[in-house]
Amino acid sequence: MKTRPTITVASNGNLQVHIPMIIRRMRGRKQVIAPQALDGEIPEAAEPVQAAVIQALARAFAWAQILENGQVKSISELARNLEVDGSYVTRILKLTTLAPDIVETIINGEEPNGLSLAKLTRSFPEEWSEQRSLFGFEGIRA
Repeated sequence: MKTRPTITVASNGNLQVHIPMIIRRMRGRKQVIAPQALDGEIPEAAEPVQAAVIQALARAFAWAQILENGQVKSISELARNLEVDGSYVTRILKLTTLAPDIVETIINGEEPNGLSLAKLTRSFPEEWSEQRSLFGFEGIRA
């Protein structure tokens, strides 16, 4: 959000306060995100948690464990057991091929702005250095 809060004085002397914000639904609750104060960033404001991304990563690694342990024989069987589409399971399982430092950075809440589950579940390269470039993680350790 690029717009900053403003305070203006109306012709009748009243103050008009404009606070740009985003309202997001997270787990059935509404969360108000107002990224800047009048004088800049709000230092003590909590960063919005990428709950969907973290949940997808947790599912990916749990499902991979189920497949590796032989509890199910195929992705199709896993999808049937979970009552979800097989293509969804495949997209989520692909997250297990992300570079370990990318996964760690996401879990720590230090991912680059604009990273979303939609971006992560699109096709991405297998080479970890290419993943870092594609998703904006160039500055993290290899």
